[in-house]
Amino acid sequence: MKIRVALVSALLAVSGCTTLGRGGPTSPVTPVSTPPTGGKVSTSIVSAMNGGLIGGSIGSGLSDAEKRKGLEAEYKALEYNASGQKVTWKSDNTVHYGEVVAAQPYRVGSQDCRQYTHTVYTSGAGVTARGTACRNADGSWTPLT
Repeated sequence: MKIRVALVSALLAVSGCTTLGRGGPTSPVTPVSTPPTGGKVSTSIVSAMNGGLIGGSIGSGLSDAEKRKGLEAEYKALEYNASGQKVTWKSDNTVHYGEVVAAQPYRVGSQDCRQYTHTVYTSGAGVTARGTACRNADGSWTPLT
């Protein structure tokens, strides 16, 4: 019986040292959501990203459909993926494709934020943009300018 009490006490003490992701202002935030089935992200969530990184110079020369795929990849990387994990997208004509990688989440005030990179490839040559976005209460992400 004494061993059980000691074991439970030790487990409780150790569990207090772990980070669950939604703690105080300095604890990292871990994406815990599940990506939507079918891979599509709602239009309102993507439009709230205000063009994201792909709306800048790295997206010049892309069609609207390609930019949409790139924005969806940005959202998925920010919302669902662990730090350093790639989200890739490819155009239907396979000339343009890209990848988005989000860094470790962190908290600023009451908002969860992440730095991220988006690389767009055209015939194998890549151009990379870097940015930061913060998550809104409705689940959308707003890139910081």
